[in-house]
Amino acid sequence: MLAKSLSKFFFKLAGWKLNGNLSPDQRRSVMVAAPHTSNWDFIYARAAFYLMDAPIRFTIKKEFMRFPFGGLLRSMGAIPIDRSRNTKMVDAMINIFEETPGDICVMVTPEGTRKYQPRWRRGFYYVALGAGVPIVLGYLDYAKKEAGIGPSIIPTGDVEADMEKIMAFYRTKTAKYPEQGVR
Repeated sequence: MLAKSLSKFFFKLAGWKLNGNLSPDQRRSVMVAAPHTSNWDFIYARAAFYLMDAPIRFTIKKEFMRFPFGGLLRSMGAIPIDRSRNTKMVDAMINIFEETPGDICVMVTPEGTRKYQPRWRRGFYYVALGAGVPIVLGYLDYAKKEAGIGPSIIPTGDVEADMEKIMAFYRTKTAKYPEQGVR
């Protein structure tokens, strides 16, 4: 696969390494991709997922799926969401899990922006809870030049306790712009 070969070359050239891989029980999940402070994050994360042969998908407004980039985005795992139907994003993502048999790992960036956010959006949590899938903690650590997979969190319904476990994990990772990362 060309994407995997290019990703391997990119990681070698940049001096990055991959830490971990998706286990069989993580291949149907919500993947948190954090910290997210730079446009480079998508490039490193997507390369890492190609190297892992991960079934990564991500949501994007359907308007972005038009020519000239629609085909490229779709080949990279983009799933168009029609926001004009007044569909709630959480419900739309739960529907994606319900309508997709087999492996699907939907990637989200809970900060919702590349700027520092003291409180993450929690839609990813409710998607995992509603779809009955684990939350997998994917990460980039710029200090170690490492992309990897952390633990899985099975949502218990105690949002505050589960979010604290998630945030504690990400506090150990260094963002490209550390002042904008998890505190």
